[in-house]
Amino acid sequence: MAAGRHESAAGRHELAGGRPEMAAGQPETAAGRHEMAGGRPERAGGLPSVSGAQPRSRPGPGSLRLVWVYPDLLSTYGDRGNLLILERRARLRGLDIEAVMVNADQPVPRQGDIYLMGGGEDLPQILAARRLRADGGLAAAARGGAVIFAVCAGYQLLGMEFGGDDGQPLPGLEILNISSGRGQRRGVGEILADVAPSLGVPRLTGFENHQGVTRLGEGVAPLARVVTGVGNGDGTEGAFAGRVVGTYLHGPVLVRNPGLADLLLNWAAGPLPPLQTGEEEWTLRLREQRLAAVSAGPG
Repeated sequence: MAAGRHESAAGRHELAGGRPEMAAGQPETAAGRHEMAGGRPERAGGLPSVSGAQPRSRPGPGSLRLVWVYPDLLSTYGDRGNLLILERRARLRGLDIEAVMVNADQPVPRQGDIYLMGGGEDLPQILAARRLRADGGLAAAARGGAVIFAVCAGYQLLGMEFGGDDGQPLPGLEILNISSGRGQRRGVGEILADVAPSLGVPRLTGFENHQGVTRLGEGVAPLARVVTGVGNGDGTEGAFAGRVVGTYLHGPVLVRNPGLADLLLNWAAGPLPPLQTGEEEWTLRLREQRLAAVSAGPG
């Protein structure tokens, strides 16, 4: 369920049965590239491919491949920050990072270590679901044990179904056993939530803007319990199963919650040492400010 409606000419053309086109006005017209690392451009389709649950190969020793899925369709409220903070926290620990951005007209590489999806409006969400189901790369990566982290519209896409432009159910990617639809009220504003104890992550802080209601099925656990805000609509927020995590939190959520960012990195790279105090100063200061502002309530 997206923040609102947005109908580009390309989106209307494809929904009408025409040829898929790139979303208008997007700066990434080339393939997925090492944009954050400053490396040479690389086409996402040029990565070695695997199928099913075969082991994924990494770019090299001590390295991680981060794949940002469909930033031209799914990236609202600063969700790109999730990619940036993972890259930064990994580099501070000496890991080499390959950051690949895969637009909606490109195949999703199946050998990534961490896949990221952001929020989006109704029509881009529908187009993303259609293309990702046809592509199959993200589902194959999940079966192979990759870490997947999805926000808002991306979170809903991971499920069995989600609410379309007019609220009608549409098929999701069937990666998480969840179902989403349109709720009676819109969740807008700051949210606090206590993370499932098994994950060992401190309280979450974030921003939500959605009208979705998400129900969790068998084999899926809530990411957190809501303290302030709406979340899934039943007192829980987000969901996880194995190494797949979804949440309604923007912010960007991984910038506000370094413990959650490190959880994803540890899943992908194995146990990592904590960062030095000086390297955490500004991240922790932002986190403390947001926690304090929400806990204090309106002045």
